[in-house]
Parts: sequence; C-alpha cells; structure tokens
Amino acid sequence: MTALRALARRLGHRKWFAAVLRLLVPADRLVGRLTKGRVVALGLVPSLIITTTGRRSGKPRSNPLLYVPDGDAYVVIGSNWGQRQQPSWSLNLLAQPAAEVDVDGRRIPVRAELVGGDERERLFERLVAEWPAYRTYVARAGDREVQVFRLVPVGEPRPPA
Repeated sequence: MTALRALARRLGHRKWFAAVLRLLVPADRLVGRLTKGRVVALGLVPSLIITTTGRRSGKPRSNPLLYVPDGDAYVVIGSNWGQRQQPSWSLNLLAQPAAEVDVDGRRIPVRAELVGGDERERLFERLVAEWPAYRTYVARAGDREVQVFRLVPVGEPRPPA
C-alpha cells in the first residue's frame, strides 16, 4: 500500500475529508472520462465510472465509484459520504437497473442488483476492507439504509467513447 493510499484511508473517517472529496467528484469525473476509466480516484482505490439513466431527465449520468470485484461482478455502495440522503446514482439504478461501467479502459454494460440479507453483509465487509471509512459513513447516514449493489456484466466490453 502506498503512503498516499494509507493516509487517505486513515483520513477517510474525518468529516472534512469526505466534504473535500465530495467537492472533487466533478474533477474525478473529468479525469475518468479523459483517461477512459483508467484513472479514477487518483488510482488510490479500485474505481470505476458508472453511467446510469437519470430517473427524471432520462439523460446519462456518470459518477466515479469505488468498487470491489465479486466474481465477474462489481460491488458498489451508496454511502454518499455519509450524508442522510441516498446518492442520485443509486436512485437512478433502482428506477432503471441497466447501466454501464468504465473500468480499466473498457466500457461494460451491467445490470444492477440491490443486495440484501447475508449477501449484503458479506459484500459490505469486502467494501470495508477496501475503504474502512464506510463504517463511519453508515453511522453518519443515520436511519438511512446504505445500499449495496452488484453490477453484473450483461454484454461484451468495448472501448469507452
């Protein structure tokens, strides 16, 4: 683990750190687009760009997310940095589970599955192993259930646009 990654993991629990990273999401989105999904989150954690369909606008909406692999699927969490509301991308997936991810220079069509029960707990533990601050984000989210999704590939990968 690099020193920068170790520092980010330690600071990830702090409210100010989450606020600063939340402000950097547009820049991260741009870097991800320019590198065709090869560099997201400064390369500090395994990350992808998810493109969902806006539930109200019907337009494509892209967001950088940390993920952990689970077989051929990608597991993501709607932590929203510990805020009390669900992130828009997760609401979009609930309305329309078909999406695309850009990861490692490939664009992959996926279908989102909201995970519950024991499977959610298993996958949550894998996410926390990658980013320990997720436990802090869950505590900050209050009564909101922080959603975990499996993004299952449904088609052939292709180069990002």
